[in-house]
Amino acid sequence: MAGHSKWANIKHRKSAVDAKRGKVFTKLIKELTVAARAGGGDPNANPRLRTAIADAKSQNMPKDNVERAIKKGTGELEGTSYEEISYEGYGPGGAAVLIESLTDNKNRTAADIRHILSKNGGNLGENGCVAWIFEKKGYIVIEKETTNEDRLMESTLEAGAEDVREDEDNFEVITGAGEFENVKEVIDKEKFAYILAEVTMLPSNYTPLNEADAEKMIKLMDALEDCDDVQKVYTNADI
Repeated sequence: MAGHSKWANIKHRKSAVDAKRGKVFTKLIKELTVAARAGGGDPNANPRLRTAIADAKSQNMPKDNVERAIKKGTGELEGTSYEEISYEGYGPGGAAVLIESLTDNKNRTAADIRHILSKNGGNLGENGCVAWIFEKKGYIVIEKETTNEDRLMESTLEAGAEDVREDEDNFEVITGAGEFENVKEVIDKEKFAYILAEVTMLPSNYTPLNEADAEKMIKLMDALEDCDDVQKVYTNADI
């Protein structure tokens, strides 16, 4: 049950991100479009699209917006063609930063990300410089006070979860990327109250930061997430 809490790193930013509803919708629309383009418009046969639709529903995106984005991806409607590009670099204190983007202009995006990093105490690195630190995993955060620990462990591990960790307030269920949907179905069936459920990139190690660098890292992450072309930002900063 022991383990480092990713949730402790991101919960202080979640409310700020949720408040930027317009930007959240823009990013979700891009992901829906690209997911449909890559794997087709049927969510039953396209796990990435299925996840994107679930994310859109969790943000209360109107159904018409979701359907329109999917049709743009499948070519039924005219839409912008986005390219998936990952960027790697370092933030304050040498912490690793991995950035996933969807863009229609990679030169603009690269320049924007380089500027944001340099302005906030970081720098853009070469491909492969930090990606090896991260691994794609399913990650579900569940409220501890409303959950029976034994029942949670038994049901999720049986469904294929790799680990169940805890911090002061929450349980964290870690799964392989391929097992995420099965485990989440069990959590939904058991009516465990989860705060966050996503396929994400978890670091294999963490870089501790002093107070000053931690504050700079938070500002850097906020600035990157505010960039229209940036979809997801990951760090191994221990803040």
